Amino acid sequence: MRFSSLFLLNTGICLTTALAAAAGGKEPHYPVATLAPALRENAHAVIRTEEETLLVKSAGRTVRTVRRATTVLDEAGANWATQLVYYDQLSSVSYLRGTVYDAEGQAVRQLRASDVKDYGLSDGFSLATDARGRVADLRQPSYPYTVSFEYEVVSDNSLFYTTWQPQSDEQLAVEQASFRVLTPASLPLRFQERHLPKGVAVAHSQQGDLQVYQWELTALPAQEEEPYGPPLSEMVPAVATAPTTFEVQGHRGSLTSWQDLGLWNYELNTGRDVLPEAVQARVAALVKDAPDERTRIRRVYDMLQSSTRYVSVQLGLGGWQTIPATNVSNTGYGDCKALSNYCMALLKAAGVQSYCALVRADEPDIRTDFPSNQFNHVVLCVPLTKAAKRDTVWLECTSQNTALGYMGSFTGNRHALLLTPGGGQIVCTPRYGAAENRRERRADVYLDAQGSATAMLHTRRTGLEQDQFSQLLHGLDPAQQKKRIAESLPLSNFSISKFALTDDAKAAIPTINETLGLTLPQFGTPSGRRVFVVPNLLSRLPAVSAPVGERQTDIWLASAFSHADTVRIHVPAGFQTESIPAPVKLTTAFGTYSTQMQTLPDGTLQYVRSLHMPRTRFPRTEYPAYVEFRRKINAADKAQLVLVKTES
Repeated sequence: MRFSSLFLLNTGICLTTALAAAAGGKEPHYPVATLAPALRENAHAVIRTEEETLLVKSAGRTVRTVRRATTVLDEAGANWATQLVYYDQLSSVSYLRGTVYDAEGQAVRQLRASDVKDYGLSDGFSLATDARGRVADLRQPSYPYTVSFEYEVVSDNSLFYTTWQPQSDEQLAVEQASFRVLTPASLPLRFQERHLPKGVAVAHSQQGDLQVYQWELTALPAQEEEPYGPPLSEMVPAVATAPTTFEVQGHRGSLTSWQDLGLWNYELNTGRDVLPEAVQARVAALVKDAPDERTRIRRVYDMLQSSTRYVSVQLGLGGWQTIPATNVSNTGYGDCKALSNYCMALLKAAGVQSYCALVRADEPDIRTDFPSNQFNHVVLCVPLTKAAKRDTVWLECTSQNTALGYMGSFTGNRHALLLTPGGGQIVCTPRYGAAENRRERRADVYLDAQGSATAMLHTRRTGLEQDQFSQLLHGLDPAQQKKRIAESLPLSNFSISKFALTDDAKAAIPTINETLGLTLPQFGTPSGRRVFVVPNLLSRLPAVSAPVGERQTDIWLASAFSHADTVRIHVPAGFQTESIPAPVKLTTAFGTYSTQMQTLPDGTLQYVRSLHMPRTRFPRTEYPAYVEFRRKINAADKAQLVLVKTES
C-alpha cells in the first residue's frame, strides 16, 4: 500500500530510505542501543535520521536529494530495508547508494549493483508508459539492523514539488528528520504546514541568490493504527510545497490559484476536441429525435461506452496533454484524459456543452485550501440548464458499464477542478449518503424439525452498496460470481442452490439485484424438544474492540449506508414459539438501529432489522460510547428465538 500512496503523493515512489554511511573507520553508526525506549514502543522501524532537500534550479528543473537511515526492528518493518526510486522521461536518477549496519552500528555491507533492479512500472493496462523504478533491496535475515540509502533525482517536471511527511506509515517512529527547499527569489516557494508539533516552524534564510526554507522534527513516537481512525496524513507532521511558476516541456504555467492551474490544463488541451466529419454526422443522426438534453447525453454516453476502451498512454507531457479526439475515434482507445476529451467532443457535436474535470480518485479528498497538483484522474462534467433549476451530469468515461451520472466510491464524495476557458473552478462531485447507499433484503427461511433449513433471499443494493457487486456482474462469469458470493457469506455450513445477479437499468441510481437460494443444514440448534434459532440470517455486525489505554485519534465513520432486512421463518409443523427476542431500538449520533419480531396470522415469524449509519466524525472522547453502541448491536444481532415441539 505504501507504493501507491507515496506515488500519488509525490509522483515518485520512494518506499524505504536511509542515509548512506560515511566511508572508512569503524566508528559505530546508529547503534540500536542508543534508541530512546519511547521511540521503540509500538514501532516496527525507526527513522534515525533523514535529510531531504529540494533544489529549484529554474521554473522547469528541480533536484531532489534524499538521505535517510532506518533501523528495522522486526520482520514487520522489513520493507524499510528496500528502496524504490521512481523516474521517467522527464526525470533521471543521478545515483542510488546504500549500506547495512548491524545492531552495534558496524557496517555489514554496501549496496552492490546486483542488489538494484530496474523495472518498468506498468500498471497492467497502459499501452505505453515511461514510468520506471530502481529498486534496491538490503533486507537482512536477523533483527534489528539499520539500512541507509542515499539518492538523487533530477526532474524536468516542476509541476510537482515535494510533500514532506517523514512519518509515512503506522508503527514508524522518527528520531530526527529535516527538509530544506532552496529556490531563486524569482520563484518563491508556496508551502503549507500541517500538524507540526508546537514550536516547530519554518526557518527562512538566504544562501547566495537562493531563498532557503527549512524544517526539522525530532522524537516522533510511532503512531498506532486505531479502529475507525482518520487517514494517517491527517495526524502526522507534514509540509506540502508547490511552485508559483512551473514549466513542463516548454509549457509554462502559474500555480498561485486553482484558477491558474485549471487554465494551464485547459490551454494545454485546447483544440484537441476536433472530430472527423463522419463522426460528427453520426452523432447528429444519433440525437436528431432526442426529446431533451439528458437524452442526448445518454445516447452519446452509450455510444462512447460501446465503441471505446481504456488504455493508458503516458509519455512525457502526455501525462497531462490528451491525445486528440480524432485519434481516439480512429483507434477506439484512450486514457482518462483522452476518453473524457473525446466524450466532450461527441457531446459538442450533439449540441451539449461539457467540461473536463481533474479529480483525485480512490484516495482521500484533495486539500482545497492549498492549490497544487493533487490529482490523478479526469472525468467529464456536463452542466444542464432547466427552466428554474440548474443540474449537473457527471460521466466516468473510462468505464464500459458505469451508469450515466454515477461516480461511485472511486470519484464520488469529493472535490474536483473544473477546467473552463476562464480557468479552474473547485466543484463537488456527487455525494452519496445513507439515502443513496441502501441494501434491502427479504428472506424466506423454511425450517424443519431437526433445525435444517432452506432459504430464498432477494437483495437489492443501490449506490455505493452495489459497487462491489457491479464489478462482479460485469467482470466475472456466473460461476466466478457465485464463488465470490459464497466466500463472502458469514455462514459456516451451507450450499448455494440458486444464484443470479442482475442490474436495474431503469433505476434512478445504479442498482444490483441478487437472488440467492441456500441450503442450511445447521440453521437451528436442536436441544431435546426445542430448537434455538438466530433469525438474523446474514446481517450480523461485529463488535469493535475497546481501547487499550487512551485513544489518540478521532472516530471517522467514512461510509454512510442504510440496511433493511426482513426475514420470514416458516415454522415446521408440530412446533410453536416459546420465546422471541425482545425488540431493540437504539438512537444515537453514531446511527440508528432497531429490530422487532412478530408472529404473522399464518404462524410465520417475521424478523425486521434496520441500521442507518451516517458519514460523520466524532472526537476521540466519544469512542467508549461508540464501542457500547456497536456492542448492543452485536448482542441484538445474535439474539435467539426458541421453538418448542408441541405435545402430541
